[in-house]
Amino acid sequence: MGAQWKTKIKEAASGAKGRIFTKLAREIMVAARAGADPNMNSRLRLAVEQAKKASMPKDTVERAIKKGAGLDDAGVSYQRLIYEGFAPHKVPVIVECLTDNVNRTISNIRTLFRKGHLGALGSVSWDFDHCGLIEATPESATADADVAAIEAGARDLEPGEDGATLFLTDLTDLDAVTHALPKYGFVVLSAQQVYRSKNPVKLGDAERAEVEAFLEAIDADDDVQNVFAGLAD
Repeated sequence: MGAQWKTKIKEAASGAKGRIFTKLAREIMVAARAGADPNMNSRLRLAVEQAKKASMPKDTVERAIKKGAGLDDAGVSYQRLIYEGFAPHKVPVIVECLTDNVNRTISNIRTLFRKGHLGALGSVSWDFDHCGLIEATPESATADADVAAIEAGARDLEPGEDGATLFLTDLTDLDAVTHALPKYGFVVLSAQQVYRSKNPVKLGDAERAEVEAFLEAIDADDDVQNVFAGLAD
């Protein structure tokens, strides 16, 4: 089905923690607008869990929550923007941004898409499934992923990396399934909203390298939170 082109948590493990912490802090701030208590705000709870997985310091997480909830005089307002278009070789791309300067972000995105094609909103999203994605590992050999998916309320599952299982959910069920999976023997590693390509494009090595370079340039922009591409594994 295709997946998010590159997960931010894996980037953090490779040494890009400073930039990843900035992106995660922005996500926390935006989520905290709906309330500073993670127990009462499912979106904030998921954002905080992602930050913990990336080993973000506790005080950094708390500052981001306070800023987003307006409990800190230094609060910054971020706006979520979504861009759609094509990478080289007609690979569909969805880019999620969080920005405090819309004009800067629009200008940067237009420049970054020069080697591809920046489309209008809706130009490629029809070919993606906007859903919840949970990565989890079994606590023991007796944990059954199929049973866990059914009982927890996931709509589908597929094998992940390093023995993990990917549980797919409807957006409205993401938080509930995340909290239910441990009851059926699974440790949740991450949970997030994603866009998954319905018809990923398969390319040769040279073409794939060109597309990956295009995606890396977009992902390196400070305002970009997530990049999703219809690129087959």
